[in-house]
Amino acid sequence: MMQALIQRIWRSRGLAAAMLWPLSMLYGALAAIHRAWHGRRPKAQLPVPLVVVGNVIAGGAGKTPVTLAVVAQLLAQGWRPLVVSRGYGRRAAAGEAPRCTFEVATDSKAADVGDEPLLIRQRSGVPVWIGADRLQAARDGLSAHPRCNVVVCDDGLQHLGLQPDVALIVFDARRTGNGWLLPAGPLREPWPGRWTERNAGHAPYTWVIDTEPATATPLPTPAALRSVAAPRQLATLARNGHGHTQPLAAWRGQHVHALAGIARPESFFAALRDRGLTLAGTTALPDHYDFDSYIGRSDLPNPLICTEKDAVKLWPHHPDVWAVALSVQPDPTWWPAFEAALRQLAAQRGHPTEASD
Repeated sequence: MMQALIQRIWRSRGLAAAMLWPLSMLYGALAAIHRAWHGRRPKAQLPVPLVVVGNVIAGGAGKTPVTLAVVAQLLAQGWRPLVVSRGYGRRAAAGEAPRCTFEVATDSKAADVGDEPLLIRQRSGVPVWIGADRLQAARDGLSAHPRCNVVVCDDGLQHLGLQPDVALIVFDARRTGNGWLLPAGPLREPWPGRWTERNAGHAPYTWVIDTEPATATPLPTPAALRSVAAPRQLATLARNGHGHTQPLAAWRGQHVHALAGIARPESFFAALRDRGLTLAGTTALPDHYDFDSYIGRSDLPNPLICTEKDAVKLWPHHPDVWAVALSVQPDPTWWPAFEAALRQLAAQRGHPTEASD
């Protein structure tokens, strides 16, 4: 499929990538002009610390699992987080204003709010606000939930209207691919580019999050940044839309069908095989696939196992489908430094940090 072909092109500087390289130069020039223009504009600061989770390569590298891990840690330490997101893949309502923002409810439809914001809302239980203007989404969310004392943005490193206090740059096994900018390579921006010791990304605190630290390819990390190992793991339990759970091990020795509409479907299929499952068939779909073609279908394989991001779109029509969570486990020795940074930032803004305040 096209997505797999693009990923192969981006792995090396072969003929296909070389043919696209002039477009990469144009992309880079336009992006530099855009950054320079935004750099001259005054930066608005939120009244609470802002943590931006993102990546410098196209496609999913584990941003949403990292966001969920960060939110879970914040909740455990007594913080009251608000999550903001663009809501990629959602369908704008007729006549919707460009700067509109919305709160995600647990029963929202993925088509209205986006699959990742809905997953975050259902998994974490914290307020989630979406909007193309993520700064406005954060402001509106804080206005609606004034007790929230930290904002976590799921994907926003290239959203130059934001002024992050903490930047978490997520990498997976692809690293930087062939090292070229889009469309000849996977890079959204030059790496390390602005993330150097001289100018560490315009964020007071920046960490590189490695979701696949076991890969043999070294992670290219500037000297000024610390790399944090956060292995991506597949849950041992699956859950369906009825709320029932079942160990993945229960399907060993049986034939199951796996489905994934994520950036790298094969990584999900490989993780299921690593758990000892025999995949009789696989269905790889584009990232953020809307599943409209699955509504009303009665011929879905059984059992069918998918990712949680797919499940929020499948379950309203096919609750018998089983979903398996993908999570990351950051190095526990990193959390104290992360929390100390947030406490210092909150103290500078005069905002309470304890749940009892």
